[in-house]
Amino acid sequence: MRAITVRALGGPEMLEFGEVPEPEPGPGEVLVRVRAAGVNPADWKVRSGQVDGVGAPPFRVGYEFSGEARGREVFGMWLTRWGAYAEYVAVPEHVLAPKPPSLDHVPAAALPTAALTAWQALREVSGKRVLIHAAAGGVGHLAVQVAKAGGAYVIGTARAANHEFVRALGADELIDYSAVDFTEAVRDVDLVYDLVGGSYGKRSLAVLAPGGVLLDAQGNDAEGDPRYRRFYVQSSGEDLARITEMVESGRLRVHVEHTLPLAEAAKAHELSESGRVRGKIVLTV
Repeated sequence: MRAITVRALGGPEMLEFGEVPEPEPGPGEVLVRVRAAGVNPADWKVRSGQVDGVGAPPFRVGYEFSGEARGREVFGMWLTRWGAYAEYVAVPEHVLAPKPPSLDHVPAAALPTAALTAWQALREVSGKRVLIHAAAGGVGHLAVQVAKAGGAYVIGTARAANHEFVRALGADELIDYSAVDFTEAVRDVDLVYDLVGGSYGKRSLAVLAPGGVLLDAQGNDAEGDPRYRRFYVQSSGEDLARITEMVESGRLRVHVEHTLPLAEAAKAHELSESGRVRGKIVLTV
């Protein structure tokens, strides 16, 4: 089968398109014919050696996809084994869910990682003031919708050029982080969802209301503070089924900014690393 392989740690040029053996499903696994694979920052962080425990190259990358398995259209995310940038991937059946009927494979492949990262973090926010950093990004634009559907007052940080886009998704208030220090523009936030990381941690603590929580999905400098919580997304076909319900009811829509063929995975990584992508990038297989 054709697939993308990381031949050595480094830049996008280390992604090699070629023939590799087709995976053989193990116990409890199914073989999925991949039709599209989503691109996430974690993919290029693995490729460049920023993630521990992956092992030495060569290895494959990509962990969200949409395709066909056992005669049905499915989508899913599998964190333990990488390799969705390929014609086939073998995954446990429990991480799969039926593809949303209203979506084709491209937008469906853009959903699993970002939507799960948003939904698992923000499913219980009714009546809360929620600040979402990077609100126009792959996770952020879905997090805005999930929080709004859950009954929150949603504040987002995004460049001014993206304000109209994020407001159309349901944001109540927007802050142009490139022109204004968000710590001076907002106060009394019940929950900050940090999708940026780094120095955004301690700065975000300053805007919390008494009893507020900083939920960090990237790794920031507030670790150790009692208000800090580290969030890790989990593979779950059951949760994806809930996300499908939101999509089909019109409460959640995914924005795909770039669609590229599998052979152009290096270009997709360059775009993702730029930090200027609105929504998601998808590779077609």
